[in-house]
Order: sequence, then C-alpha cells, then structure tokens
Amino acid sequence: MAEAGTEPPKLRERAYAAFTDRLLARDIVPGQFVSQRELVEITGLPLGAIRELVPRLEAEGLIVTVPQRGMQVAHVDLSLIRNAFQFRLMMERDAVGAFVREAPIEEIERLAEAHKRVIKEAAKRITPETIRRAQIVDWDMHDTIVDFLGNEIVSSAYRVNSIKIRLIRQAEVRLDPGRVETVMREHLAIVDLIRARDAERATAALAAHIQDARNRALGLSP
Repeated sequence: MAEAGTEPPKLRERAYAAFTDRLLARDIVPGQFVSQRELVEITGLPLGAIRELVPRLEAEGLIVTVPQRGMQVAHVDLSLIRNAFQFRLMMERDAVGAFVREAPIEEIERLAEAHKRVIKEAAKRITPETIRRAQIVDWDMHDTIVDFLGNEIVSSAYRVNSIKIRLIRQAEVRLDPGRVETVMREHLAIVDLIRARDAERATAALAAHIQDARNRALGLSP
C-alpha cells in the first residue's frame, strides 16, 4: 500500500511514461519552460503524480529548474550531444561483447530478419510507415544488445540516455528517407559479425556506427 500523501507506484510510472511519450512526440520540446499545471494538462494525470515525477526528471537531467523562470525541458546543445553519445558508446561497446559470445542464434536471426524486411520495403518505396518501422528496428537492436547484460541498473541508465539521444535525433539527425536503407545495412553488417561470433570486429563496427551518428549530430559529417 502507498504511504499517505504519495501516489501509487503504478501512477508514478504512468506519469513518467506519459511525459517521455509527449516529449518524444514533440508535444513538449527541448528548451521549453513548463509548469506543473501544464504537465497535468499534457499528460492527463493528477497533480500529485506530477509533483512526484519532477524530482525524477531533475535527477535524470530531463528537466532543470531555472531560478525565477521555472522548469525547463533539457536543451539540446553541444554538451548534451557529446555526453549522451559518449555514454552510449561506453555502454554499447561493453554490451556487444557479451552479446556476441552468448546471444542465442534465434535472437540474432530475429534481428537480422527485422532489418532485411525494412531493407526490402525501402528498396521498393520509402513511406512514413517505412521510416517508422526502420526507427523501431533501429532502437530494438541497440536496446536488445544492452538488455542482454541482464543488469537492470545498466538498462535503466541506458533508457534514460536513449531518451536524450532521441531528442538529439529529432533536433539534429532524425532518420530521414535518404538514410533509411543505409542505416539498416550498417546494422545488418553488425548483426552479421555478431552471427559470426566476431567480437572484435562487431565492437569496432558498432563503435563506428555510433561515432558516425555523433558526428552527424555535431555537424561534422553529412
């Protein structure tokens, strides 16, 4: 039972999910100032849940409190880009080694087939639905590799950083029609190295893929 004056854990989680969903849907945008009352309207959840949500968002760096101005959604700047991609690189570079060594072949083939389906679809015609599917397949591969560690602390920290990466992508390097097939083929090449149980080359390919995304976010490559 929840303590008096606190929201049930499930409601707190719903508030968090609602906030991040609205953030990624760009109903809330990076750098925007918001009040608790506005978050109630945006999420459709009670003020009590929002009040308990705010400390978590502050701790995760998704909002900051600006004196005399209120709460500001994380702003996409050079520091955020560098820090988020550095964190992502460290996490995934370690995780892919374990995935290469121990992942069941069925899981590897699942990832391969998902990428092949998008590549086949993109070769015919790229629609908004194609882009949506490609983005889901993109995120799923990276999430799967990290989650394979079976470490809830690592997965939780990675998920928070992924939200920041997705904010950066919306602002700087959103997956566009011209890159759908390229990204899917880069991923498939990594999956092929994982299937071959080549940890060294898979790690190097994944690192290069992440660094390329970082460079595009920084405007260092097209």
